[in-house]
Amino acid sequence: MSIISLSNDVISAQINTLGAELCSLKNTENKDFIWEGDPAYWGKHSPVLFPIVGTLKNNTYTHNNKEYILTRHGFARDMEFELVDQTATTATFSIQSNSTTLASYPFQFELQIQYTLFHSTLEIAYKVINKDNSAIPFSIGAHPAFALPGNFENYSLEFEKVEPLEYTLLENDLVSTQTETIATNSNFVPLTHKLFERDALIFKKLQSKSLTIVEKKIPRLKVHFEDFPNLGIWTKVGAPFICIEPWFGYSDTTESNGNLFEKEGIVILKSKDTFQTKFSIEIL
Repeated sequence: MSIISLSNDVISAQINTLGAELCSLKNTENKDFIWEGDPAYWGKHSPVLFPIVGTLKNNTYTHNNKEYILTRHGFARDMEFELVDQTATTATFSIQSNSTTLASYPFQFELQIQYTLFHSTLEIAYKVINKDNSAIPFSIGAHPAFALPGNFENYSLEFEKVEPLEYTLLENDLVSTQTETIATNSNFVPLTHKLFERDALIFKKLQSKSLTIVEKKIPRLKVHFEDFPNLGIWTKVGAPFICIEPWFGYSDTTESNGNLFEKEGIVILKSKDTFQTKFSIEIL
């Protein structure tokens, strides 16, 4: 485990080789926009979610008549990544399937994550390479936690577009059939801990492809997720951070049949094909 540092004239980032996890993103005033990872609230910063996002029903699935156990958010966040390329402003990390991953996910793959600084923006790109002889199912997602120092209710989220903000509720960590809509006449949602009393907000469909954290009417940070079909927003009640999570896929539904290839939101990647996506964090 080691910390890889990137910097340009405007921002700097640090990434831990354990989980290829972003653990710091600072401006020239040394302000860190990433949550510090205080375990009293939540001991992570920005874990990568792969090969599943969220939770499987009973933490299990079946493939070729065999049952496998795959725990919440998958295993990539707990694996040591290899640093395969680095410059002053970019770093690429990789993991590949091995005997440990095959025991819970019987598919051959390589996952690469590339961090690149462009002026005041950090771009995070994901590449999944199917090294198997048949198609593989997977989800992939980001889980960056952004520090919100001071009064939590001084902050709001600005959605790119004015739209009905319908989200799906979780039920025992699974996606339920129940939805609610955030009451707002604009694209601004004031942050309150009450909003998260029933866990994360799961947006299966959004027209907005960016979200801005605003503090007392001052835009602080924008997350761009043009490629991603799903979005999660989460905090722990009482915690001074907010997670803005672009996803391909989400937790099992309460009606899930345990077949990953039929899982709602799953990506199916053909043999020897490559899947690529990216999102970015812009300091304003």
